[in-house]
Amino acid sequence: MTGLEYNTDTLDPLLIALLEATGDLTEFMQDAGELLVSATQDRVLQGLQPDGAPFAPRSAATLKRYTKLGLSFGAPLNVSGDMRNHLHYAADKDSMEFGSNAIQSAVMQFGAEKGAFGTAANGSSIPWGNIPARPFIGISEDDETNLALELEEWLEHAADSRG
Repeated sequence: MTGLEYNTDTLDPLLIALLEATGDLTEFMQDAGELLVSATQDRVLQGLQPDGAPFAPRSAATLKRYTKLGLSFGAPLNVSGDMRNHLHYAADKDSMEFGSNAIQSAVMQFGAEKGAFGTAANGSSIPWGNIPARPFIGISEDDETNLALELEEWLEHAADSRG
């Protein structure tokens, strides 16, 4: 399984404080998962990576193939909607996993060279051309800020309820 793990100097101390205050981060982790799903869906629609850079453009060959197949162009990762619609998270008392189960998600996140997955029955390469990485899973600066604000609210609530 391929994955990314994020630890940040901003969020980690707040997460530790909340875990110490409550003993169970499940509700916060669910909120964080919802926040990341929504923010990522918005970025994919805008054609932006978590760092704010635009997705790599489609090649002329891809655009020609889309035209032949009658597909709309839109921003990369938006032809079928799979990249937006298959985002999910799993939360528990001390962690949250976030990602996409769309079949093409790892290739879009990390890219792939022509023929990286062998050949089709007709002898054509899989994929049929080089696919540049178009990272869409990640935590943007805005996400980090919003997660920190959410954590602070949870800490305030935990302090009030103990008070």
